[in-house]
Amino acid sequence: MRIALGVEYDGRPFRGWQLQEEGVPTVQGALQRALSRVADASIELVCAGRTDAGVHALEQVVHFDTEVARPERAWVRGTNSHLPAAVSVLWSQPVSEDFHARFSATARRYRYVVLNRPVRSSLVGGRVTWEYRPLDVARMAEAGRHLLGEQDFSSYRAAGCQSNTPFRNVTRLDVSRDADLVFIDIEANAFLHHMVRNIAGVLLDIGAGEREPDWAREVLEARDRTVAGVTAKPHGLYLRRVDYPETFPLPQLGDTRLLW
Repeated sequence: MRIALGVEYDGRPFRGWQLQEEGVPTVQGALQRALSRVADASIELVCAGRTDAGVHALEQVVHFDTEVARPERAWVRGTNSHLPAAVSVLWSQPVSEDFHARFSATARRYRYVVLNRPVRSSLVGGRVTWEYRPLDVARMAEAGRHLLGEQDFSSYRAAGCQSNTPFRNVTRLDVSRDADLVFIDIEANAFLHHMVRNIAGVLLDIGAGEREPDWAREVLEARDRTVAGVTAKPHGLYLRRVDYPETFPLPQLGDTRLLW
């Protein structure tokens, strides 16, 4: 039997999603231990997209295989009773054997949240990225339009990225402001390692007036990571949603307004 779960987490206490050596706190490790207690058997998870240390998720999607039958409330409430406060299972659903949390996904949606004011916040530290430089969202939005479509994002991926291809199809890149908060919303078929954070780093420098909007295109065309700016911090990054074909009708919550 294959089970899919929707998972929400605060990335601050963890060294990222992926399981690491014993003693290193990861989201995958915490969730597998909790699920294994409910199943009374070892559970191994596959996720839609691995997130870095400090990155959050509003609705990560995972799946696992098990021969153990449990009611939906056990996979949700039972698992949550064994999880740290920073991780919550939102829903569970049996799925067909051809469902794969990663390979069946058609799109991923991320949001990067920036607190744009002269002084840092004592309330939302670790949940947003603080930028003291005044940001011009119109310049950032103009720059973002250069990154739409299927293109070679070599300049926007981490040096250690292990993807076989640098091509990704960005279908949406919007920049907006609500008072002191600036939002970068980006959707693509898939993302390279550090791709969203590297795009955010370029857009922040453009929004601060240190570069022109065309710089985003120049970086892209260079196909060279060294010509881009710094990688933006992980604190403001949220995996917001993962999309699947209608043949896999998952009970996803949609774009939640829980935080932003």
